[in-house]
Amino acid sequence: MAQERTYIMIKPDGVQRNLVGEIIKRFEQRGYNLCALKMVQPTEQLLREHYQDLAARPFFPSLMQYMVSGPVVAMVWSGLNAVKAGRVMLGETNPQDSKPGSIRGDFCVQTGRNICHGSDSVESAEREIALWFKPEELVNWVSHSKNWVYE
Repeated sequence: MAQERTYIMIKPDGVQRNLVGEIIKRFEQRGYNLCALKMVQPTEQLLREHYQDLAARPFFPSLMQYMVSGPVVAMVWSGLNAVKAGRVMLGETNPQDSKPGSIRGDFCVQTGRNICHGSDSVESAEREIALWFKPEELVNWVSHSKNWVYE
């Protein structure tokens, strides 16, 4: 397990449902460091780059329509095994398969409105962070409580 960064995005439904603070709270309480945060009205071009691996899927047009429908909150979190742990915290893509206690398990009903995106690998995280943030927007810092979270 390594210190790493992950990209987490609160999608338009999460923003509209006022879940931004709750989602940030869960990552903070887990012990992860927030390295970057901004609210963005994504363009179709940016989303096409972000979701390039899904472009051939039949649901892609509706995904694009949904994702440009409102602002998103783009975040970078760092910590031990942040990519995998972030995905576990979010829950399964299909909220019906998510466990209670996960973000999707607690707040979602359908896949098409599943509140968050989280990087699925360290490589994806690096690509997504570079897509959504300029290098100068990333802040590396050490929490005063690090020794209470990590051995």
